[in-house]
Amino acid sequence: MKTTYKIFCTLLGLTLLGCSDYLEKEPNAVLSENQLITPDNVDGFVTAAYSSLGNDHYDVPFSLWPYGNVRADDAYKGGSGPNDIQVFHFFEISENIRTDFGELDRFWYNCYVAISRVNRALSALEQIDESSFDLKSQRIAEMHFLRGHFYFMLKIMFKYMPYITEEVPADEYGTISNKEFTNDELWQKIASEFQMAVDGLPESQPEIGRVDKSAAYGYLAKVRLYQAYQQDENYNVTSIDNQHLEEVVSASNMVLNHGLESDFANNFLPGSYENGTESVFAIQFSDNDGTLHGRLNFSDVLSVPQGAGCCDFQKPSQDLVNAYKTDEGLPQFETYNDTDFDYNNLNASQVDPRLYHTVAIPGMPFKYDENYTYEENWNRSPNTYGYFASLKENVSPGCDCFVNIDPFYGNSKNRIEIRYADVLLFKAEALIELGRQDEALPIINEIRQRAANSVSLVYGDNVNISPYIDGQNCTWTQDFARKAMRWERRLEFAMEGNRFFDLVRWGVASEVLNAFYANEAEDVVYYQNANFDKNREEYLPIPQAQINFSRDLYVQNTGY
Repeated sequence: MKTTYKIFCTLLGLTLLGCSDYLEKEPNAVLSENQLITPDNVDGFVTAAYSSLGNDHYDVPFSLWPYGNVRADDAYKGGSGPNDIQVFHFFEISENIRTDFGELDRFWYNCYVAISRVNRALSALEQIDESSFDLKSQRIAEMHFLRGHFYFMLKIMFKYMPYITEEVPADEYGTISNKEFTNDELWQKIASEFQMAVDGLPESQPEIGRVDKSAAYGYLAKVRLYQAYQQDENYNVTSIDNQHLEEVVSASNMVLNHGLESDFANNFLPGSYENGTESVFAIQFSDNDGTLHGRLNFSDVLSVPQGAGCCDFQKPSQDLVNAYKTDEGLPQFETYNDTDFDYNNLNASQVDPRLYHTVAIPGMPFKYDENYTYEENWNRSPNTYGYFASLKENVSPGCDCFVNIDPFYGNSKNRIEIRYADVLLFKAEALIELGRQDEALPIINEIRQRAANSVSLVYGDNVNISPYIDGQNCTWTQDFARKAMRWERRLEFAMEGNRFFDLVRWGVASEVLNAFYANEAEDVVYYQNANFDKNREEYLPIPQAQINFSRDLYVQNTGY
């Protein structure tokens, strides 16, 4: 806003209007914030906080695709080439990640703008008597949920950040270090936000989009799972806390009134499919709502294939596509990359049907729409990034929800942040690490059975997926169960912004990514210098601009 204002003043100067005179004009009246804190107006503070969920930008996306997908082995950056949003290219190859990246600074800033809105809402709500606003306690719980969400994103991105609540006076912000709390204390703070949400939220909400008790329990399970993996200051996983794992199981069991969609595809379709039974927490978008373009999902506008609009970013990797190959219905854990999946010869490979819901493949309808066939010429830079495109966040070009916001195309389809499948696999992971892998087996098989049933919209006839049957097609030990669960998370949530953070949580990011780079370097020139630096690149650097603003109070992350 400051930059825009300076430009505005300059333009006024060019027309011989005095900018200083303009600034000195007295307003007719001033409405203070305290005058707005009334029972009739207080919900406006809450709405402003909710709106922050969509207040991002295509190069500062809250969907986390550059950080969760491109930084992992699931996606190539895409676009016109490595220089197109070059910062994301550096994330892709884990090289030249610097402290002065503007994209990281803006992400940090946007999260704290959202947190500031939450804190203002909480302060306003505390000044209202419950007898005059009977939704006070519920709205407070909603705000704790939102604050937990934004702090969670900051935590998995940067590990350490200043924790500011409504109780901190504005003139004390500059005294709070990002290292005021330890790693575990920060996780505990975030968990406490969701616990307060659990305690104050209703079982269901009359208005779509407001968070409820099940959403809070689902997010609490997620936070406790991350907290369970204890890390040292060099990001090594040193132990797994059983108490937190038990808390994951308990919280997961409290996510009620939800279930798996009958078809995997339903989670990623617009219109009547949105806010379905599997959607535990989703970001709401809209069009034709009286605004210029609608409240569109700006996080993912770059992921539209070039043949459908612009700009063909976030391209599924060959490694990810290969991971969907099956052998007698089970994943090819050790050999999946021995040969590449060939879309010109589909019957050469049996695959998990989730491939066709996750990846656009040449020759097949795009997003299940027979009026739009995804072709090789839809790709912007095929020699660099191949011929696959991402599907989950996209819609058919024929959908009314597909909106031209020249030069981009956005859509108003919701983005699910936590699915019921997430909650099931949170629980399965905790059970496996507790040594109760036999209890996790039916959970994982429930996910796989739903995948097996999700074929009504699939055009490839080479699908083959089977459940795990101990003593027949596998030996269900803790080690095998762990491998199966981690593979299941990848296939189920590919391109949803999770993969890199899963690898860091498990402590295997260096191992997995450097193996991926070595394999890719055989065919892709720009991967030849790629290298993930263990004990450094598990987290991003604290933005240097933020360190400067704090007058060096903030401490830079290890290795930067």
